[in-house]
Amino acid sequence: MFEMARADEIRALQERIHGMQRTRLADRTLPTSAALAELLPGGALAAGASYVVDGSTALALELLREPSRAGSWCAVVGMPDLGIEAAAAAGLDLERLVLVPHPGEQWFAVVSALVDAVAVVLVQPPAPARVGESPAARLAARLRRREAVLVAMREWPRAEARLAIAESDWAGAGAGFGHLRARQVTVASRSPAWQGRTRSRRLWLPDASGAVSPVVARVLDEREPDGRARPRMATVG
Repeated sequence: MFEMARADEIRALQERIHGMQRTRLADRTLPTSAALAELLPGGALAAGASYVVDGSTALALELLREPSRAGSWCAVVGMPDLGIEAAAAAGLDLERLVLVPHPGEQWFAVVSALVDAVAVVLVQPPAPARVGESPAARLAARLRRREAVLVAMREWPRAEARLAIAESDWAGAGAGFGHLRARQVTVASRSPAWQGRTRSRRLWLPDASGAVSPVVARVLDEREPDGRARPRMATVG
């Protein structure tokens, strides 16, 4: 894991990182979390595309997890509260992770330099920074050329999809006792490819084991006292 502070230092890493990359993006997609695939156009992270995650660090890290596990380098820019413990708990390979917690006013230049070096860049632009169409278009061209992916924690032009948590419920605590063990969320996704339609999916974020997984419907098959089957009922959770 590398923690970098300046764009020139990041450029110095590019050669080393390129030599260590194991994965090639021949099909122009990156390995994708099975829990989130249905919320992405084409069912995968598209190499050369950008995505927006509204407010949820856990959701954003889930997008990075599978590329990282497959051997791709990832970078996190402008998120000083994200430590290596949280990154490791999210399943990221710390040996292939670059952290730039305080990029300063040159954050966009830092992101641009990282796109040349790593497969996935997660960035939280400083408030109230707003990326214009022209710089976003230049970066999009670089993303396509390098077959990299950008995940932004705030609004970003030309995003392939925008994911946000619409509902959230914690499980595990009783009336004044117990511990929060798992959280069910509804993740909503919008994409220009869906012509204004929204897709949503109910997920554990995290489940009791700390992983992200779909909330699976359980089918109850109870029987009457005389042995006849009662009508089957689906329940979630």
